[in-house]
Amino acid sequence: MLHQETAPSRVATHHISTRLRPGDARGHGSRPPTVSPAGQGLWVSLGGVPVKLLEFDGALREIMDRATSVGASPLGVCSANLDHILHFGAGSRWMGAMAEHASVEWLTLLDGAPLVAEARRLTDQPWPRLAGSDLVEPLLDEAERRGLSVGFLGGTEQAQELIRSRFAAERPDLAIAGWWAPERSVISDEQASLELAAQISATAPDILVVGMGKPRQELWVSKYGRLTGAKILLAFGAVVDFLAGRIRRAPSWISSHGFEWAWRLMLEPRRLARRYLVDGPEAYLKLRQVSAAEVPPTALPAGRKPEDSIIAPAPINNQAPQPFLPAEARAEVAAIVVTYNNADDVGPLISSLRAMTGEQTMKVVVADNSPDDRTMIELGKHSDVISLRTGGNLGYAGGINAAMRVAGPADAYLILNPDLRVEPGAVAALRRRMRLSHAGAVVPVLLENDGSVYRSLRREPSVMRALGDAALGSHLRRRPAWLSEMDFDVEGYQYAHRIEWATGAALLISDEAAQAVGEWDEQFFLYSEETDYCHRLREAGKSIWFEPTARMWHEGGGSGTSPQLTALLSVNRVRYAAKHLGRSRALFFRAAVCAAEIARINKPGHREAARALLRKQLWQTLPHATRSPGLSKGLPTGAVIIPAHNEEKVIGRTLDSLKDVIGTGSVDVIVACNGCTDDTESIASQYRGVKVLHVKEASKTAALNAADDATELWPRLYLDADVELNSEALHAVFKALEAGPLLAARPAFRYDTSGASVLVRAYYRARNRIPGNAQGLWGAGVYAMNAHGHERLGEFPALTGDDYYVDRLFQPAEKAVLATDPVVVRTPRSSRALLAILRRTYRGNQQQGPTRGPLSTSSGAATSTARTLQELAVSVRGPVSACDALVYAAFAVIGRCGAFFTGRASSSWERDESSRQ
Repeated sequence: MLHQETAPSRVATHHISTRLRPGDARGHGSRPPTVSPAGQGLWVSLGGVPVKLLEFDGALREIMDRATSVGASPLGVCSANLDHILHFGAGSRWMGAMAEHASVEWLTLLDGAPLVAEARRLTDQPWPRLAGSDLVEPLLDEAERRGLSVGFLGGTEQAQELIRSRFAAERPDLAIAGWWAPERSVISDEQASLELAAQISATAPDILVVGMGKPRQELWVSKYGRLTGAKILLAFGAVVDFLAGRIRRAPSWISSHGFEWAWRLMLEPRRLARRYLVDGPEAYLKLRQVSAAEVPPTALPAGRKPEDSIIAPAPINNQAPQPFLPAEARAEVAAIVVTYNNADDVGPLISSLRAMTGEQTMKVVVADNSPDDRTMIELGKHSDVISLRTGGNLGYAGGINAAMRVAGPADAYLILNPDLRVEPGAVAALRRRMRLSHAGAVVPVLLENDGSVYRSLRREPSVMRALGDAALGSHLRRRPAWLSEMDFDVEGYQYAHRIEWATGAALLISDEAAQAVGEWDEQFFLYSEETDYCHRLREAGKSIWFEPTARMWHEGGGSGTSPQLTALLSVNRVRYAAKHLGRSRALFFRAAVCAAEIARINKPGHREAARALLRKQLWQTLPHATRSPGLSKGLPTGAVIIPAHNEEKVIGRTLDSLKDVIGTGSVDVIVACNGCTDDTESIASQYRGVKVLHVKEASKTAALNAADDATELWPRLYLDADVELNSEALHAVFKALEAGPLLAARPAFRYDTSGASVLVRAYYRARNRIPGNAQGLWGAGVYAMNAHGHERLGEFPALTGDDYYVDRLFQPAEKAVLATDPVVVRTPRSSRALLAILRRTYRGNQQQGPTRGPLSTSSGAATSTARTLQELAVSVRGPVSACDALVYAAFAVIGRCGAFFTGRASSSWERDESSRQ
């Protein structure tokens, strides 16, 4: 509903006296506050919000000078209080949004007693509060004197009618441009807001008073203010109610003591209780933590115009659709789609994408996880679509990785669910937002079949948010952001802004961001893979934006649901917490998620989820990556885990030995870089199909456990980074563990002593002659377990000698050394290097149980000292073997003594560098 009236413009001048304070004051422990370009007022950052400190008359003069200037950009004026910091301060949803839209230039003034106190602390001088309710009457006085027209936007029709009656008596000469009291549905609609701005512009207001409440008024002014034609836009919140007399101002003695908030809370407890009692403490904490002196807000990026910030609904594209490009050609957008039994969905999706090829060059890549040929047959009807079978069900992350490997070059990659329908102009809007905001990724608004907005935006998972969602679910949607992972706020889906992550149904990723982040983490299979990917995007310094003018319809085909998928959803949330939150917080997070499932245990799927969360052994029974029979081309299935600490010299040759299985999809090859300070991580990342984990702690145990959490495949082979393993030996080990009854196994091995000293070669010749050394899982730098064997292990303990520890878990009938092509173990080249390895090995054995004597084998064999002596004596066949036995015994004694004197508490990690040359 709107009312308009116009009055002839009159020109008048009125001098405003100024009482500006000096601009050279210093803050406590910070750099000097920044003097504004005009030399009037100071710029500071309060809670992350740029605020200009001005005296009352100085603020009036600056606003009115802009109102009468010619050719200047529109000026938006607002007052910063704790509520403003909550919405626009550091870490908030709308942080930087006012400057990002840049449709108007903003002047943010000081308001609220806590902000006044903080400004005084920073500048060593007092500053007045400049609330909109204090400024509006003097500004109207100046407008009346100068003959400027004023429009009023916001509030109710009843409140506006009261103001009209009051002004008729008190301000008969004030030129009123018009009155607009739009419904909230108008403000939240793009097209309706554009029409409203055009109506206001037709009345040519000089000043527009906007009272819609935070953050709605600032967001609307930022985006549409320039289109209203007003030179000044006063975002003054409840000022309409103050002007109408519906809200009484606090007595001066209350305001002067900083208790106006209590007065307003008393008058409007239902409306303001949350602002002052729930959100206020959070904003105050932010004010105290991140306030500092700061320069004025930066200008727009080079080449960007203010009008670029207004992204109107896309016009109808009349250009004829073009064919999709082939993989080898560079496209502006490569659409990546993962399907699973989506034969009925892919046709409509491809048609909606084809309609946009007139706006940008595109290619479409579909990775099919389906167990049958129906989806591939449907895709065969589109000859220019790049389609591939993954050879099984690799999950969403695995399918994306498979498609990305064949997609070829593109400026951006658009990840899409197969059950989406893309509206005309949506892809172009995503690309435009990516360009304007320099975003690493952009997500669209998702619409349900009935046209309602799907709440797809999310916040970073935390323990408190998990507790809030566990207790409240989708109830009490207006609860604080720190109590919900989901973003329920209506404004969050109406304006472009930074986000932390969103559901992975649609995501446009820049080529630069995709290169920086690498492959999607396939341990999640389905659910939480987008949470993890967005987390890594932010860690790489790439921002993620939401663009509401890009609209996509979610038809709901998807991958369906089941009790196991419900359980997997919760389990993967816990996997994510384990990866990113740290051990202690992950335990609390798991407890919160488990409590939520138990509270909903009578609903379908939640019983299974609760059981899975309580028993980690059940995780392997949940949906995970699988290969279809007949499609694996005889390749083994399982995982190869390689812990690596500063292994840049050898990791390449180890991965080269696995080149026949890397990237096949049947074997996960995982390099867990723990505490690396060299190029190990970058070298391993060059192998397409290898998962590279970054483990901060320089710990082999931490690397092994992190890699275990990163795969769902069984069996698992643990391989030292300096040991070479061929695919035939790997296949034999996996086959033996798949068939049973073995729980653990390793391949045969051989020592490569080339380049070693005479004594080292003698030691290893004697070692080869001792039968006990060839019967354990230790000593070869490689061993494997199936799922049942790993259950006995649980997690790797913080002990040196993981192979010795694992060997002692199994009885002789449960483990085996297989007659395979031997793996290559390069021995130390010098006596000093060999002794270092022996000291480490014996010390590790001491940590795990009673010592075995100085003549036990160098890897801590389970045989007794007497048995070792006996086998060593039997191995003597002549003078050469006798000398070898003496050398072996000498090294064993010296190594054992060295381990004894360094003690169990030694934190040193001896390693052989001579074999790594």
